[in-house]
Amino acid sequence: MPVYVADTRNFLRKLTRRRLLNAVKVLFSYYYTRITRKPVQWGLPFTVSIEPTTSCNLRCPECPSGLRAFSRPTGMLQKDFFRATVNELSDTLIYLYFYFQGEPYLNPDFLDMVQYASKKGIYTVTSTNAHYLTPQNARRTVESGLDRIIISIDGATQETYQQYRVGGKLEKVLQGAQNLVQCKKELKSATPHIIFQFLVVRPNEHEIEAVYQIARQTGVDEVKLKTAQVYDYEHGNPLIPTIDKYSRYKQEPDGTYRVKNKLLNHCWKLWHSCVITWDGKIVPCCFDKDAQHQLGNLQQQSFTQIWHSAPYYRFRSALLKSRKEIDICANCSEGTKVWT
Repeated sequence: MPVYVADTRNFLRKLTRRRLLNAVKVLFSYYYTRITRKPVQWGLPFTVSIEPTTSCNLRCPECPSGLRAFSRPTGMLQKDFFRATVNELSDTLIYLYFYFQGEPYLNPDFLDMVQYASKKGIYTVTSTNAHYLTPQNARRTVESGLDRIIISIDGATQETYQQYRVGGKLEKVLQGAQNLVQCKKELKSATPHIIFQFLVVRPNEHEIEAVYQIARQTGVDEVKLKTAQVYDYEHGNPLIPTIDKYSRYKQEPDGTYRVKNKLLNHCWKLWHSCVITWDGKIVPCCFDKDAQHQLGNLQQQSFTQIWHSAPYYRFRSALLKSRKEIDICANCSEGTKVWT
């Protein structure tokens, strides 16, 4: 069976009647909002990102974890808190993404939490730099029931890879991927669906084809190319690709750069998803890396209370009025991502 078909079938098996009904409610409330320009929210999010940790072993230049640049507290997601959160959301939650900032495998309870969510029938995903996919961890990953794993591979040679993944070893990434592929074969498991994600920046854009070749040799299921968010882009940045379709930014006649996205005054993410930090803060999306727009705290309120709260209403209202005036939206890639 082709890997894409297997992954799709696996995902569809997670769609219970209650989850589908909730997703339909969310979808209708989003389009009703767009028509009326009033922030109506029916149902609960069917996609949630939760942060296993803010810690990371690498020093990537455009990442707060890598730069050690957080103003918010750093720490590890606790297993009991995670279970309580999943218990509240499991009836309506379809897709659980174990990532926000940091390297998930640094949390010693990470795979136990994946297994807990998997047993609830939730489609589970994580993103990793693959430096901790030892044979033992690879086996535990397959056994945990993880449905999809995204491995960051931003270069086909060590020289290129280390320009963005500072402190990383491409050899470890490839060995980790191979360990995972081998464990899937040994355990006769169709999961996790393994993706090589290539973040296209100027130093590595010449190695795109080489990454596809490495993926075939390694035996991973898929390669995805992703555009890169750059913080200081207005006057150019050495990370902005020269290949236009892989850039989130467009050069103006005066030499400055702007975000390609027109920033229309609506955003699907504010209706179907959210992000939960390791310590329980709810933030609108993954662009709020420092949790500056906290909409509630699960240590103090239930998720349902927060999702339908006044702070969420005000944030959605502000977005409908003028999205470009919200700082985390100013560099947003919605509508400019390239997945191939």
